[in-house]
Amino acid sequence: MARKHSSDEQAEIDLTPMLDVTFIMLIFFIVTTSFVKDAGLDVRRPEAVTTETKVRASIMIAVSETGQVWMQKRQIELDAVRPLVEAAKSENPEGSAVIVADRGAPAGVVILVMDQVRLAGVTEIAIAAQHAAQ
Repeated sequence: MARKHSSDEQAEIDLTPMLDVTFIMLIFFIVTTSFVKDAGLDVRRPEAVTTETKVRASIMIAVSETGQVWMQKRQIELDAVRPLVEAAKSENPEGSAVIVADRGAPAGVVILVMDQVRLAGVTEIAIAAQHAAQ
């Protein structure tokens, strides 16, 4: 006896496996993403021919032309750099620090900021520069 298919039956696609994979991928990308916190100050970076791109820079500190220090989009005092860097390092232990200093920033302030970052336990420190043509 032959079975006749009713025209009322429609084939349905099971979306559950696709949704499972999508949520797993979303969780993977959220866990593996490192967030960079902007310093909050636009500066005129010095030019350098030998610039390199930092992949895991997660701590950004800016030094203005007048010597003001900015971190996490607010101006901070020099003695507040170390505790803020320690807090950022606890969130991302493998992260490095980048000091974005204006080309007219006092060198002494930049050195003091670097010293505070090292005292906070971050060993990988870079100074941001703009790539210059040769």
